[in-house]
Order: sequence, then C-alpha cells, then structure tokens
Amino acid sequence: AYIVKNGQIITRALSNDILHGITRSAVLRFAQEAQMELVERNFTIDEAQSADEAFVTSASTFVMPVVEIDGKALGAGMPGPIAARLREIYLEESLKQAI
Repeated sequence: AYIVKNGQIITRALSNDILHGITRSAVLRFAQEAQMELVERNFTIDEAQSADEAFVTSASTFVMPVVEIDGKALGAGMPGPIAARLREIYLEESLKQAI
C-alpha cells in the first residue's frame, strides 16, 4: 500500500510482511525516474485516512487508486494525480516491453 501526502509517496520498506513483487519494484523505479519524492517507512491508519491519495499495486491491477478507507474519502474522493500518473507510466512501459 502507498499513501501520498503533500506530494510525497510513502510506502513500507521491504520486509517479510509484504510481497517483494515485480510490480512494486517497477512502480518504485518509475516513481524515482519521474523524480517523484519517495519515502519507505511505516505509516499509521490515521496517516492513511488523512492522506491526499492512496493506491495499491499488484500484478493483476498494476496501480489501483484507493478513494476511501473504512468509509472515509481520501482527498477529493477520486483517484489522485500521482496514482494516475504512475498507472499511465506503468502501462506505457509494459506496452513498450510487449512490442
């Protein structure tokens, strides 16, 4: 899971608690290449609920925006610009590799 606060992408550091997936690895690389600010640290549920936006990554959904947590809307209650941009980059790069 990822949250975005004040333009900063926050996600947990790799550990035995989260999957060391290729999608996660690619998204982190794309964020760095796009010069997005990225911090790997734990965050609380309160931080997540007060985030400007949030998203999850997986092999089947790539970058999937989260618009609410436990019924509480995040930001404007719509997918945020950082998640949208990372999804766009992920899809563009995947298509380049497929061709």
